[in-house]
Amino acid sequence: MLAKKYRVKLTNQEREDLEGLISSGRVAARKISHARILLHADEGCEAGYFKDEDIADVLQVGRVTVERVRKRFVEEGLELALNPRPRTRHRTKKLDGKAEAFLVATACSAAPDGRKDWTLQLLADQLIECQIVDSISAEAVRQVLKKTRLNLG
Repeated sequence: MLAKKYRVKLTNQEREDLEGLISSGRVAARKISHARILLHADEGCEAGYFKDEDIADVLQVGRVTVERVRKRFVEEGLELALNPRPRTRHRTKKLDGKAEAFLVATACSAAPDGRKDWTLQLLADQLIECQIVDSISAEAVRQVLKKTRLNLG
């Protein structure tokens, strides 16, 4: 059996803080779950610590979650192990206000020849054909139309 690379050893103060956090009931469920993971993984506890698989079963979380919390505690500390990382991925919008106005106007206009109504894919193709955008999915078109509360049906 391999030795654990990320060993959790809580101080008495950290253990008390985690137990207080769990008993308060006034924090996010994810934070409470991570606190419980750390308490179960603590090698300094008199009752002993549990294996990752046992912790996952008892707390009804994935084994990988247990491993990730353990690793984050060792590498980044208690506070970061309990709290989620801030999201860094921000997508830029495909359509600005002018392009959205064009899309709505197109969707409200008569459908192309041979078609009864506009489809999301036809609208996406129209935006590309008119060189409003280089590429766009039908889903992005749907989201813009939903945001503007335009109902094509």
